[in-house]
Amino acid sequence: MELSDFLARHAIAATRFEHPPVMTVEESERLVPRLPGTKTKNLFLRDKKGLRHILVAVPHDLAVDIAALGAALAAGRLGFASPERMRKHLAIAPGAVSLLALVNDTAHAVEVVIDRAVWNAEAVHAHPLVNHATMVLTHAQLARFLDATGHQPRILDVPGRRSAEE
Repeated sequence: MELSDFLARHAIAATRFEHPPVMTVEESERLVPRLPGTKTKNLFLRDKKGLRHILVAVPHDLAVDIAALGAALAAGRLGFASPERMRKHLAIAPGAVSLLALVNDTAHAVEVVIDRAVWNAEAVHAHPLVNHATMVLTHAQLARFLDATGHQPRILDVPGRRSAEE
């Protein structure tokens, strides 16, 4: 299903901004215009056995302690999921990971972890399944989206450290 159709069907309003393709937070800082809301970084992780898949959304300037996150989630050792797993579970390519990719997880095989700072933000940024655009969703619209996709997020203070830039 097209993301725009899903959002319209569930009365989820999000403003879309086009920009050059970005693969990293650093590129995003240079190429994405200043937008309202919290800029996010998203990690698609898997456990050592490849049985658990976890989408993690954090503020863009948080360096996630993946080992501590694995312990906090009782998931053991976590690592980055392969592009093949990304395509299989979220139907996206590297560089386009965001909470909006959950629209493609109809099997509910992906767990969702959202850092408390992102969850408490008035609005958040998310790629709309491609890395050449960013959508801004209010907290209420994000909550509506997660409910519509059937994903119950785990809200926690994701372990890590803030970069010195901000």
